[in-house]
Amino acid sequence: MAIQNILIDLDGTLTDPKVGITTSIRYGLEKVGYPVAEDVSLDWCIGPPLKQALAKILNTDDDALAEQALQMYRERFSVTGLFENEVYPDVANTLMLLHQRGYRLFVATAKPTVYAKRILEYFDLAKYFQHIYGSELTGERTNKGDLIAYILQQQNLLVEQCIMIGDREHDILGAKRHGINTIAVRYGYGTQQEIDAAQPFAQVNGFSELLDYFHSH
Repeated sequence: MAIQNILIDLDGTLTDPKVGITTSIRYGLEKVGYPVAEDVSLDWCIGPPLKQALAKILNTDDDALAEQALQMYRERFSVTGLFENEVYPDVANTLMLLHQRGYRLFVATAKPTVYAKRILEYFDLAKYFQHIYGSELTGERTNKGDLIAYILQQQNLLVEQCIMIGDREHDILGAKRHGINTIAVRYGYGTQQEIDAAQPFAQVNGFSELLDYFHSH
C-alpha cells in the first residue's frame, strides 16, 4: 500500500537546535547548583526526552531535582533558546514539494508541542504540516512510541500508509513498535553506530534525498 502520511521528527531532522538546547541545559543545571564544564559535550541530549537526560547528567534518581532543572532549562529556552536554531539545508523546499505531491505531513517530536509550533511558525515551516504533534509540558508523550500511537489514533491513520523520518534511535524504534517503516537522516545527532543498530528501512545523507525516495517508491 502506498505511503500517504509522513511523520517527521523536529530536532536534528528539520532544524539544528544545538546552540539553544545545550546553552539552556547549562543554564538550567547551573541554576540548580550543578554547573557543567564547557568542554563537556551535551549533543547526546538532543532528541530524546530531556528530563531523562538531565537526570542522567545530575546522576540522580531524585525526580524533583530533575524536574527543577527542567523548569530552569525552560526559563531560558522558552524565551531565547527556541530561536537559537537553524533549518537544515533544503528542508523548506523539500517539505513544499512533498506537500505539493499530496503527502500528508505530520511533525512527531518529543519537544513540547507549544515550543515545536513556535519554532516551525518562526521558520515559516508550519504551513506544510497537517498537524504538529509533540509532548505535553507535564511530560506526557515524550516517549516516541507513545507519541506515534497518539498520532495514529488522533488522525485515524493506517500504519502501512505511514513512514517515520528521524535522526535518533528513538524515532526508528518508536515507529517500529507500531510496524511503521523508517528513514534515518545521517546529518542529525544519532551516531552512525546508533542508527545502524536501530536498523531503519533506509538512510539518507540530506533531507532533499527524500524526494528521490518518495518519487521512486
